[in-house]
Formats: sequence, C-alpha cells, structure tokens
Amino acid sequence: MKIAIQGELGSFSHQAALRSIPDATVIPCVLSADAFERLRKGEVDAIMIPIENSLAGSVVEHYDLLREHSVFIEREIVVRIEHNVIGIGDSNMEEVQRVYSHPVALAQCRSFFLQHPGIEPIAFYDTAGAVKQIIQLRERHSAAIAGKQAAELYGGVVLMEGVEDNSANFTRFFLVREGAPATIPEGAHKLSICCSVPHRPGALATVLAEVAAAGGNLTHLQSRPVHGRPWHYYIFLDALMADAGATERLLDRLSELGTSSKVLGRYAPAPEG
Repeated sequence: MKIAIQGELGSFSHQAALRSIPDATVIPCVLSADAFERLRKGEVDAIMIPIENSLAGSVVEHYDLLREHSVFIEREIVVRIEHNVIGIGDSNMEEVQRVYSHPVALAQCRSFFLQHPGIEPIAFYDTAGAVKQIIQLRERHSAAIAGKQAAELYGGVVLMEGVEDNSANFTRFFLVREGAPATIPEGAHKLSICCSVPHRPGALATVLAEVAAAGGNLTHLQSRPVHGRPWHYYIFLDALMADAGATERLLDRLSELGTSSKVLGRYAPAPEG
C-alpha cells in the first residue's frame, strides 16, 4: 500500500503512516496539495495528514483540501510528539550555533532557546527535512529539531532529548482515501462533517443544538472562509456519536433544516494518547 505524506521521510507524518499501516510504502511530497493530487490520480492508495495539534491547534490548510476534494477519512491516529535536537555524528551541543526546524516545532521549544540564547532558531519547511539537510551538508555548527526517527533514517545523532515545552504534545492525523467508503465499519461512531450554514442569527447555534439533541459530544470546531464571500464561513465539526443510528438521525435533521453538509468521515475514534 502506498501512502503519500507532506514532508520528508522521517517526519511525524511518516511515523503516523507506518503506525497505521506498518508495511506501507511512504511517498514524500513537497506540498500537501501534491499529496492530494497524487491520490486523485491514483498514484497512491491513501494520504496521511496532520489535522490538529494539542498545543498549536488546527492545520487549517488541510480542512480546505478535505472539502475541495472527493475524499473521505478512513481513520484517525494520535501520535505523541517528542522534539529532539539532532546533529551530525561527531558534533556536540557546545558547538551548535543554529537549529533548523518547522516553525511550529520551533514555537513548541521556546524554553530550550531561552536556556540557550547563543543558539539561533531558523525556520525550515519540515522537521525531518531539516535533519536531512544538516546531515548532507555535514555542518557541525548546525542542528535540527525533529523526532528520533529522522535521526535514525539520516544517520544523525540525538544531542538532547525532549526539548519541547510541554510533554502533553499530541498530533491527530487522518488517513484519507479517494472517493467514498463502500461500507461504514462497525464502531465508526466519530463523525467529521463540513457545513455551509445560512448567514443569519442563530444558524450555527441551531447546528450545534442538533448535535447535542442527537446525543453527540462535540470534540472539535473549526471555521474556514468561503472564498469570494467575505465574512461567510464553512464550519467543520467533529463529534462522538452514540451509534450509527444517532449519526443518521443527525444527518437527516441537518438536511431538513436546509444545512448543506459534506460528510468527511465516519470512523472509530483514536485513543486520546
């Protein structure tokens, strides 16, 4: 099975893909849009995308891509994010003058940089890509912040472990496939939908009330702008439903209310870390 990810091999998306499908072949892509395009063309069987981090919040670009493409969420997986300072084989922390990583990863390691004021944080497009670069350049005064898998893959050495500010750092990923599911698997009681609610007072409150009336527990809510219609928004929501019947009743009720909605996925909830 081929799974596309945004970023380099050794990234947390790579880790999530292999945890979900251990024998998968992981295909790196520069952009998330490239991964979705590969899926559309049938070049890969699925894609693995991060959708939400417990500290940094939503990955909003991926909500837009989920809405724009004919895809569905097959499953979710939660990965513990541990950041490590990684250098070349014969380097040490005393030599490090600059550290590369994804901007979100750098922001999650502010305490490390406060404790090491002589080290300059430099934004890079990908955590694992940062490791790959410093190893290729053999730059002993540079290091990267990434997961241990990147160090193992590219031949780096972990100079310092666990440099993130908060250990309760988790990212939720979606395994996404093309088209629509043939069947809804048993136990798939988590629902992800995108709604286009009328632009009038109380419209969103009505949708949320219907989720509650169906016995749903709202777990995430995200808005995204409607292009060409300033101050109009798509509403993305995740809810834990009691059973398949409750999900069907909610979807029927939203249709009756005139709320246009796209079901993004019905899947089993991942353990909460």
